[in-house]
Amino acid sequence: MANIYHRKDGRWEARIPLGSDDAGRRRYHSVYGKTREEAEYKLLLSRQPMDDTVTEMTVRELTVEWLQQAKLRLKASTIANYRMKLEKHILPAFGNVLCSRMNSRMIYDFISRKLSDGLSPRYVADIIVLMKSMFRYAIREYHVRNVLDGIVLPKCRKPEPVLLNAEQLSSLKAYLTANPSLTTMGVALSVYTGIRIGELCALQWADIDLEKRLLSVRKTIQRVQQPQGERRTSILITEPKSHKSVREIPIPACVCAMLRKFAGKPDCFVLSGTIKPVEPRTMQYRFAKLLQNANLPSVHFHSLRHVFASDCIALGFDVKTLSEILGHSSIELTLNRYVHTSLDRKRACMKLLDRPA
Repeated sequence: MANIYHRKDGRWEARIPLGSDDAGRRRYHSVYGKTREEAEYKLLLSRQPMDDTVTEMTVRELTVEWLQQAKLRLKASTIANYRMKLEKHILPAFGNVLCSRMNSRMIYDFISRKLSDGLSPRYVADIIVLMKSMFRYAIREYHVRNVLDGIVLPKCRKPEPVLLNAEQLSSLKAYLTANPSLTTMGVALSVYTGIRIGELCALQWADIDLEKRLLSVRKTIQRVQQPQGERRTSILITEPKSHKSVREIPIPACVCAMLRKFAGKPDCFVLSGTIKPVEPRTMQYRFAKLLQNANLPSVHFHSLRHVFASDCIALGFDVKTLSEILGHSSIELTLNRYVHTSLDRKRACMKLLDRPA
């Protein structure tokens, strides 16, 4: 029977007895991991038989079983996303294949086909990561061969987001002030707090304390795909992206006047003024129209979050505070994904080197 325990050096060790040597000393086989789950996983790999006929389970059958256990730990929106990838990509290619007959050539051929079909490397990588999660479950439960082990993911080059420059952002802020409405108020909230569009659409007036100038993010809203046989999509209001996303954000004074003008009943949604929310897709359309009316270039609503983060750093925010305001799980995510510097900012920083010591 396996022994799994936390070592003094911080690692987890999983070991099994192998009997005794000629001198009567007990022998063990040990593997190590940063977490208990990693140690258990490595132990399963070391013990799994290499016989390809371990199981007669197909990938489709594995999918059904894996989804059932995944529902116990994942959000409904995440399950909907996984189900879409499974039904659209994985099952058509591998659904009737035995798990024990899967091999790396099949996986790499699948990757090549999907890239040739025009899917982005990032999206294809997400599909393979999903398959890896499924097969980790199959290894743990049925000791099948780890066909995904060592598969190299497509190289992903993250495109730089298209953002409004300083002059354009100033024009946007002036337009929001000069044209008060529920839509411009919502855009102003994103410009001055960096709130996500799903979180913005889920805001109710009960979440805003104008006396304390505090905004509470407790939920998010999104449209998710439903299983076959039901409505294709539906609006879902859930907890935010992660536990760090549940947060309180101080509201700048420049936004409070607009909020007071449109303040409604506690159970009404901020963007609609009624008990029925505005969904993110509708807010995207309204934002695009707003940019057009303001003679500004077309950018994605999420770019406001990027601009907010970069502005905060330029104004002297410490990264820890900014990360908590954005609801990020780590400081690294804030710096690597959301903080952008302009050429003018780089020149200003380099000029600091010209100062006499």
